[in-house]
Order: sequence, then C-alpha cells, then structure tokens
Amino acid sequence: MQPMTKDTDNMPATRTEMSRHSFLGIELEIAGGVLIPREETELLGRTAIGIVANSTSPLVIDMCCGSGNLGLAIASAVPSAKVMSADLTDETVNAARHNTQRLGLSDRVEVYQGDLFAAFGDKSPAGKVDLVVCNPPYISAKRLHETLAHLLEEEPREAFDGGPFGISILQRLVRDSADMLRPGGSLAFEFGEGQHHQVAHLLSRSGAYEEISFVDNELGIARVAIARKK
Repeated sequence: MQPMTKDTDNMPATRTEMSRHSFLGIELEIAGGVLIPREETELLGRTAIGIVANSTSPLVIDMCCGSGNLGLAIASAVPSAKVMSADLTDETVNAARHNTQRLGLSDRVEVYQGDLFAAFGDKSPAGKVDLVVCNPPYISAKRLHETLAHLLEEEPREAFDGGPFGISILQRLVRDSADMLRPGGSLAFEFGEGQHHQVAHLLSRSGAYEEISFVDNELGIARVAIARKK
C-alpha cells in the first residue's frame, strides 16, 4: 500500500458482503457494519508501533477497534506486545475476533465488547497500560446529516458520529485513558482535519498528560495526537 497523498475522510469505501483489505502489511476480512480501515489511519498505526517497538512486553489497548486493524498491526509488528481491543457493536467485535483468529494472534490479542473502557469490566487493566491507541468517531452529527451523508450508505454511523461538535468521544477518550495508563504510558489517537486546537485544549485541560505532540500527514496537516501520562 502506498503512503497517503491526500486526506480521505470524505471518500466512501466500497463494500461487499465480505471483502479483504490490507492495513500495514496485514490482511483483514471485513463484512457489513464495520468500518473499512482508511489508508490515512496507517499514520496512527506507524506512530503507535514506534511508541512500543522497543518496550518489553508492552500492554496496549486498541479502543474503538473496528475490524481490529490497529491492535493486530501492533501485535504483528511487536511480537512481545499484548493487546486488549474493544468496540461497541456486535459487528465490529465479531470482525475483530475473526481477524485475530485468522492471523494467529489469539494468544496475544483479546477482543472485548462494551462502551469504551467499560468493555473490560472486572478485567480492567487500570494503571497498567503502556499505550492506548484509538481511531475514534470524530465527525459532527450535522456534517454526517448534510455534506458527508454518503459515508453512511455502506458503513455504520457509530464509526463516524462524534456528536454535535465531533469531539464527544474524544472528550471521553482523553479523560478515561488517564485511568488506564501507567505513569509514563502514552495515548495516541487520530482526529479530523481542523480539530488540532480542540484536541490540544482537551489534552492540556485534563491535567493528566505531558509531552503533548502531533504528527502531520504528508500534506503537513496534523492528524494524530500523542500525549504521555504524568
């Protein structure tokens, strides 16, 4: 897969009943009701892999995991990593579990179902996680109703809808990840074009993070945030 040359938030992905898609060198099978990973999200994947590549047995959470693409790419690239993936819907959880089994990573990747970190229940790894990685919904409900309505023709609203201003899930992610991360652990997530200043404000206002930075795509647009737990 070639590096991204332009932002593709507005581009619909073609869906078949069961299709195969490559993401950072792994092949995923994806059925209806699950977001097809965008090439732009490989920027987040490469960033996440770089964060834990030299760690010893890192514990990673892949939140809003969808097809499992980020967590599985990390587990594939970092053989010592253990990944706890989670998403809300039956379709995404089934897809992530299916891909985990297909790729032979069931010994290091577990998939949970629920509302963000509540998915882990009594298995919550609070205070022990080295990295939380997330590609959350970050498009405003208004844009989905108007200019970006085509995105919902073949893919689920849950994958895109970030609430009235597009940051509802981002707010919860920033707040709740702090409880999961060990001191010095990292949060890395994707956000939409033009949300850079909102994201910077969310991270700084939380008071839980330091070393806040951003990764630009090939067009020089900030699309990934990284923050370290104090």
